Amino acid sequence: MATMTLVAVEAARMAGVGVRVGASASFVGKARECGDVAGAAGLVSELSHHAAQGTMPASWPAAMQSKEMAGTPARLPPICRGSCLQMGSSAMVNATPKSCGRFRVTSGSCRVGPGKGFQTFCMKVAKGLSFLPLSATASLRGRRWAMTGLGKSHAAAARRRRGGTAAAGGMAMATGSSSPEREKDSKQRVVITGMGLCSTFGNDVDTFYGKLLDGVSGVDFIDRFDASSFPTKFAAQIRNFSSEGYIDPKSDRRLDDSLKYALVSGKKALEDAHLSGKGLEKIDRQRVGVLVGSGMGGLTMFSDCVQALIEKGYRRISPFFIPYTITNMGSALLAIECGFMGPNYSISTACATSNYCIYAAANHIRRGEADVMLSGGTEAAIIPVGLGGFVACRALSTRNDDPMTASRPWDKGREGFVMGEGAGILVMESLEHAQKRGARIFAEYLGGAVTCDAHHMTDPRQDGLGVSTCIEKALEDSGVAAEEVNYINAHATSTIVGDVAELKAIKQVFKNPGDITMNATKSMIGHCLGAAGGLEAIATIKAIQSGWIHPTINQIDPEPLALEFDTVPGMKKELDVHVAVSNSFGFGGHNSCIVFAPFRP
Repeated sequence: MATMTLVAVEAARMAGVGVRVGASASFVGKARECGDVAGAAGLVSELSHHAAQGTMPASWPAAMQSKEMAGTPARLPPICRGSCLQMGSSAMVNATPKSCGRFRVTSGSCRVGPGKGFQTFCMKVAKGLSFLPLSATASLRGRRWAMTGLGKSHAAAARRRRGGTAAAGGMAMATGSSSPEREKDSKQRVVITGMGLCSTFGNDVDTFYGKLLDGVSGVDFIDRFDASSFPTKFAAQIRNFSSEGYIDPKSDRRLDDSLKYALVSGKKALEDAHLSGKGLEKIDRQRVGVLVGSGMGGLTMFSDCVQALIEKGYRRISPFFIPYTITNMGSALLAIECGFMGPNYSISTACATSNYCIYAAANHIRRGEADVMLSGGTEAAIIPVGLGGFVACRALSTRNDDPMTASRPWDKGREGFVMGEGAGILVMESLEHAQKRGARIFAEYLGGAVTCDAHHMTDPRQDGLGVSTCIEKALEDSGVAAEEVNYINAHATSTIVGDVAELKAIKQVFKNPGDITMNATKSMIGHCLGAAGGLEAIATIKAIQSGWIHPTINQIDPEPLALEFDTVPGMKKELDVHVAVSNSFGFGGHNSCIVFAPFRP
């Protein structure tokens, strides 16, 4: 058995403060939390006496004074008076030292865990167990690491994600800066090299962001169909859409709008990345994937074919009904037209779809499964059944007397969201691949996370736990401290419950809200559902690239909680973005958070 060295925090100047070393472990065959090794007030030197004598400290619970343990001729885990050692999870049964992936120092009180898993673990690791003291100023925020006796992949992963530094003898111990380190491996780093979209402001990225900076509302009365009988008669509708040059006329007549938006946006993103035409010939298309999702799929095709079935019978159902309705077809058609043979599928998590796709696409690159990924979302739900469905949910604003001010995130007068549509797609590449082909880099994707509220189909948790946990995990995945973040593109849909719930969750993570600039893209383009995260990722990247943050319009009477942040009311703001967070949440309790930053070589 390989020797495992844990780190005990020498707390001479922290008398009375409990310190927990939590192990988020990777087990052989499974990954789950393996428990806590707790040390408390006292000196490590006092503990070494028991280790040298092979005796049990008096403070250990009686349940641990087993014959097997007492007969073990080994140095036992040191523990001081008034403290205890916990390995309470049943996952510890048969876990060897090499099974644990990483350990981190976090704050917390220590508790007794005298279960069988605890005993089994102690018996297995007693031999050769040693503790090394750290400074009494050791971080209690989870930013310093110690690892030894680990498999190479586990140790590397822990160093990569948590900022550890290598040391001799297979041990890594971070004792320098308290700030976590970001990824440095060019194969693991993910950068954004292209962007494409379809929006209420057109199909050009610069025009889109220019309208946002000017505070222009894309909301108006619906003219695609007669909405006069609906309680809501307006939306951020795409008008005068043209796919010329990107989709052949025959396909354009057949395709559902959601697929048209995906194809045009994807191809424009490739053009932006100089990967269209001859550019495609210079890359290995077997290592290019597509992950474009949709919350509702081909809703127009679905609705039309149901109507045909009811009115004319099954023989009048289009043969394209199934393929043009399912959510994966946007990814499939992009791959078919461009010859991309890498990972290809879709994710559908309602309004969190795009962020889920971006997060998953980046992980394909990080795992070495692709060099390039197209990722984002598409949606085209502004049709009678789509509008009627959200009306039935009582989710939409009914401010028909002034549609352009209907989407008003964080305003006390908000009473529902405004439907939007479109697509937003990114070209994501490993830094190594991008540099080899001399690509222009707009920003770097640092990391992300997804969680579930496990609470309600449509309402968020009032305590914000699902969202705050998601943001924390995203920062952790990114190697970023909360203090480094100075810009958030919020989900902020203009719903009565959702806006405040998100603010509360953000405050749980960012303790100084006055340091955060936060805006709501949906105040101008409405809620684009499965495409929202893709369009807002582009807005976030453009903010990083340009140094200008677009305003949140329609903040007439802001919620008191919103006033604690700089929500950029009314006018754009110049800002040097250090780290940016983009949130998206969806029906079902789906939470997603992705993190971007300026690219630094």
